[in-house]
Amino acid sequence: MEKQGTMNKKIWGKIKMELSNQLPDHTMSTWFEPIEPLVIDKEKIVLEVPNQFFYDWIESHYRKNINRALETLGLVGVSTKFIISAEKKEIKTDSGADLTPQKKSPLIPILNKEHTLESFIEGSNNQFAKTAAEAVAENPGKQSFNPLIIYGGTGLGKTHLLHAIANRVLETQPNKRIVIATSEKFTLDFVNGLRKNRTIEFAQQYRKADILLIDDIQFFRGKEQTQEQFFHTFNELYQAGKQIVLTADRYPGEMQGLQDRLLSRFQSGLSVDIQPPDFEVRVAILLDKAERNSVDLPYDIIEFIATHMRSNIRDLEGTIIRLLARSSLLNQDIDRNLVKDVVKERMGNKPSRDISMEDVVRKVSEVSGIPEDGIVGQSRKKEIVEARQTAMFLCRSILDSSLASVGVFFGGRDHTTVMHAIKTIEEKKSKKKKIGENIAQITQELSFI
Repeated sequence: MEKQGTMNKKIWGKIKMELSNQLPDHTMSTWFEPIEPLVIDKEKIVLEVPNQFFYDWIESHYRKNINRALETLGLVGVSTKFIISAEKKEIKTDSGADLTPQKKSPLIPILNKEHTLESFIEGSNNQFAKTAAEAVAENPGKQSFNPLIIYGGTGLGKTHLLHAIANRVLETQPNKRIVIATSEKFTLDFVNGLRKNRTIEFAQQYRKADILLIDDIQFFRGKEQTQEQFFHTFNELYQAGKQIVLTADRYPGEMQGLQDRLLSRFQSGLSVDIQPPDFEVRVAILLDKAERNSVDLPYDIIEFIATHMRSNIRDLEGTIIRLLARSSLLNQDIDRNLVKDVVKERMGNKPSRDISMEDVVRKVSEVSGIPEDGIVGQSRKKEIVEARQTAMFLCRSILDSSLASVGVFFGGRDHTTVMHAIKTIEEKKSKKKKIGENIAQITQELSFI
């Protein structure tokens, strides 16, 4: 028996070696090192995995890699089975197997294993939020951070921290019952409970949690019955000393469309914000993402992306993925030209830096040949008026400046004059090719000044 076990590990070691040629090191250590080979012979391979979630992830993400490795080693036609050690249930993964799918353990939430506290890039923009998340993860429900509300704009890392808390708790306190969901899922579960007359089961699903994590609570707005259910869920868990962590797009006190009693509960805990990352944090995020994808990017390219992609982390990470895809599919080296094209694609017409109305006027002056003082002055010459109207249009469309502020900048004109200018250019740019081309050129150049 011992000899067979040694042989199993030897063959499994060869399979892992083949897999390591296809997959990065962090994937191997996270998803294949924990697997234990139970039986490996000419007919079948039986592998033990920690839980249902682990199996689901392997099956959906790495099945093709496993099959390829087996083919390389001459193990074609060998059936593969998985044993879930936590539940001691067998799952056969061969196509066409007539087996009833096993129900997921309620103790095993669907988590993004990449979202950990260790992988969260810390900076001045998010330091307090990360520290609070760490404190909650180490002692859920045992300190005053209840509820903990993490708020900020889209793509800044709120969901990352939510999953990171859950991952840390599962690692250190695996018996804790974690329930994680979006506000949309909470609503949908409640609706399905109503539809099937199973509201008690719905309530139990959420109220038996040791840690409840809900993403994007702002989407509870206008859903009165859902808010009512969440209020009672919140109260029951809070009174029982269970940890609640929520994310939102703004400070709870600024939310509209939520019941006052809910807002009161939200404000009774700790609210921490995440701001857009500064330049140094953006560089760190890009370097980390490049390393995780095993791509070596020159620092000047990293710096270029960090300079122009300023809004959120999701855009930064998406840019790296886009670069890799373009480079691979087009068989093209990642150079400054490719990076510039990708950045432009992702940004559209949005300015990449803090651009002022002075910058807009300067660019319009360069393209049109009209002096800057003429554009902001009182001249009624046709070509000057057209340049002025173009500049007003761009200040509004690119900078999203208010009509009043544009009017003040352009010689103290009222908002109706600005509205007329915008309407005029909108009509002209489709009819007069030159105007449309000038606007496109100026918009593009303003994005990379």
